[in-house]
Amino acid sequence: MPHHYSLPLHRPTEEPEVLDRRTGPHGEVVLRRHGDLLQIIANGCFLMDTSDGRSERLLVDAAAAALDRDGGHLLIGGLGVGFSLAHAAADPRWGRIAVVEREAAVIDWHRPGAPLSTLSRAALDDPRTEVLHTDLLEHLRTAGRSYDALCLDVDNGPDWTVTEDNEGLYTPTGIALCRERLAPGGVLAVWSAQPSAVFEGTLRNSGFQGVRTQEIPVARGVPDVVHLAVRTG
Repeated sequence: MPHHYSLPLHRPTEEPEVLDRRTGPHGEVVLRRHGDLLQIIANGCFLMDTSDGRSERLLVDAAAAALDRDGGHLLIGGLGVGFSLAHAAADPRWGRIAVVEREAAVIDWHRPGAPLSTLSRAALDDPRTEVLHTDLLEHLRTAGRSYDALCLDVDNGPDWTVTEDNEGLYTPTGIALCRERLAPGGVLAVWSAQPSAVFEGTLRNSGFQGVRTQEIPVARGVPDVVHLAVRTG
């Protein structure tokens, strides 16, 4: 699942309407409408809404800018409301785009006629796009393919996860899996709700080069960031 965004400054005054509620292997996920916004709630925690896709766009753009070639194969970790996928599919530099999402409900909310399909329909119809219903770590362990870029938008980032088993992605073992799945020169871009010096150290200790952190201004509070790293060799 994707991360927790700051709530918009101007929140609708009416009560939110629950459009779908499901309980799965990772807990409860809810899609609700609040005024003009669609919101995803996981285990009672607000994760994201359709108010602003700035973080997702910068995540994808930062990976593309750091990559030394066009026509690359992109893996997006987390479908969410579809901002990352839509932005990637609008960029002809990507050759193929795979999206990993473990929550069946989230995938269903993007199917034709479903509430989130207005954001993702064109991207899902793009022949370059593939949606994979699986756990991200499991895919990294077992996929018989390499990627030129990994854009990970899972939970809140390295230092604060809503779902406990998402923590494994940010450990040395999880980062080593990311490195193994990247082609030489490939880029890892990881969204985080806050900077993490510890995570930067994990990236360097895992053999990544060019490790840096790019800030994403938000309306209030501490800026979001994208951690960037390149696999060499």
